[in-house]
Amino acid sequence: MKTSRKTPLARTTAVLALAIALALAGCSGGTTPEGQAATTVGADGKPEEKKAPAVPVEVARVTKQVISASYSGTASLEAPAEAQVVAKSSGVVLQVLVEEGDQVSAGQVLARIDPDRPRLEMERSRATVRKLENNFRRAQELLASKLVSAESVEQIRFDLESAKASYELAQLELSNTNIVAPITGVVAQRMVKVGNLIGLNMPAFRVVDISQLEGVLNVPERELATLRPGMPLRMVVDAVPGQVFEGRVDRISPVVDSGSGTFRVVCAFEGGGTLRPGMFGRIEVVYDERVDALTMPRVALLEDEGEPAVFVVRENKAVRVPVELGYVNGELAEVRAGLKEGEDVVTAGKVAIRDGSEVEVINPAAPAAAETAVAQAVSE
Repeated sequence: MKTSRKTPLARTTAVLALAIALALAGCSGGTTPEGQAATTVGADGKPEEKKAPAVPVEVARVTKQVISASYSGTASLEAPAEAQVVAKSSGVVLQVLVEEGDQVSAGQVLARIDPDRPRLEMERSRATVRKLENNFRRAQELLASKLVSAESVEQIRFDLESAKASYELAQLELSNTNIVAPITGVVAQRMVKVGNLIGLNMPAFRVVDISQLEGVLNVPERELATLRPGMPLRMVVDAVPGQVFEGRVDRISPVVDSGSGTFRVVCAFEGGGTLRPGMFGRIEVVYDERVDALTMPRVALLEDEGEPAVFVVRENKAVRVPVELGYVNGELAEVRAGLKEGEDVVTAGKVAIRDGSEVEVINPAAPAAAETAVAQAVSE
């Protein structure tokens, strides 16, 4: 009877011991730091290595293409030739011959002011001139007969010259009743209406020459040695998305502003088309260009501090490779050393891998498709 009571207790103790052993074995076969192989307990009780799963990543191919070095800035477009047309005579506006948006030429009549008063003034001056001309002619005849003094004749001559000047001034006043365009351009604003009384030097129109537009960049002084007049420009404007406008550097100020540490760069663009004064543009000054440069996507660069580096996929493993960078322009970065053409660099999934990690490329067709697209573009 005593023996039969001890048997269940022994079995219970054996079961508990086995459960504790299995639990300890399960704990020893758990997860390990990322990138290291996990261990499990085999049937014979010995630890076995468990291979870590491959990390999915996206890659891009290192290729040769054109890359440029540039400086980018923003500026509002302005018309270098602009004129405020003012009235050079006072009076009532009888005619308005142009409207806003009309193309006008230099010297073209834009509006007419009532010319009656200036015309009468001119007629009076002309009559005075004729009278003095007759007096001067008779005085010369009398002087030849020595019936008048030479001083009297000289006085009449002076009066005649003064009257002629007054007559010319009256003619000018009459011509000023026509408001004319001082430059060739487009009427940007009309400030007068028919029947308005306009005073001397009051603004009547604003004419803008939009055949050439300018944008002024305030560039840091470190770029003074790299920028030169005549360099090509590229500009995009918010009003015309998707279109790139070409231009050139027109003038560069030789003086650096001591307060801001910048100098003025005047950029010129051809107007008369889509571009208009007042548009806001993003301007890129291209000061160097390399045609056959080894490039990769800028997003492939690792964001940790220190020397620039990327992850290169070699035999399904991520290898950390330091690189020497050249020009960095937009989404592209030039590789001067460290990579070869045709290698695949990791662009997505970098944070989940370490040097030597197993990786699985989930976009293997993307590089080939990109090369095919480039080849098609070149053939076209």
